[in-house]
Order: sequence, then C-alpha cells, then structure tokens
Amino acid sequence: MASDTTRAKAGPSPWHAPTSGTTLLAAALMILGGVMAIFEGIAAITRDNLFVVTRHYVFEFSLAGWGWVHLILGIALVLAGCALFTGALWARYFGVLVAGLGAIANFLWLPFYPLWALVLIVINIFVVWALCMGMHREAEEGRTA
Repeated sequence: MASDTTRAKAGPSPWHAPTSGTTLLAAALMILGGVMAIFEGIAAITRDNLFVVTRHYVFEFSLAGWGWVHLILGIALVLAGCALFTGALWARYFGVLVAGLGAIANFLWLPFYPLWALVLIVINIFVVWALCMGMHREAEEGRTA
C-alpha cells in the first residue's frame, strides 16, 4: 500500500476530480430526474390514460415511442448520477450530455404532460448548470492549491 507522501508526489488522477457540493447536488438531482423520467416512460409505454394526445403536433410521435425515449434517457440519467458520486471526470461530461438531451426531450414532451415536463426541464437545466459550475469552481481551486 502506498503511503500518503507517495500519493502526494504522484498528483491527482486526470480521470477523477474532487467533488464539490454543487456536483453532489447535481448527482442527486440527476437520479431524482432519472427516476421521474423512468416513471414517465413506463406510463407512456403502457398507454396510461394520464396523457392527452394532441393532434397536429409538429413533433408527432407515438405515445409509446416517447415512452421509450424517456425510459432510456431516465436510465442514462440515473447511471450518470451514480457515476458522478465516484468523482469520475467522464461522468461530468456524460451528465451534461444526458441532462441536456433530457431537457430537450421534455421540451418536446410539453403538449403531453406540461407540468411534469416543466419540472423535469428545470431539473435538467439546473443539473447542466451545476455540473458546469462545479467543474469551473474545482478548476479554480486546483489552480490556487
């Protein structure tokens, strides 16, 4: 086992970054938003009467199709949120990508269930902001240390 002095000389790993409170909050919100998207996807796939299908919608897609989109994005959000707790740098980039896609998917989902979609849009945009600000703050701390 390496001693603390050996680890200090080796320097920080380029694959793992220290996690800030903002990053941990983003991870928790990604898991919450992912679980909500999974429930949304399951409800749409089973053709629940919860959703109102509108006519002449520009992004007309079957309700089951939207359900699969939300189910897959929800699973990806939960996995990315769990990976963020490890502090992996790739998880931040993957989290920004998946949360951005989640916000776009929920924007297109607005006519089906507006309130739920708005909540998930806000959560996903906040996650993108928190992950980007967390990277910025941790980079600033790394320069001063």
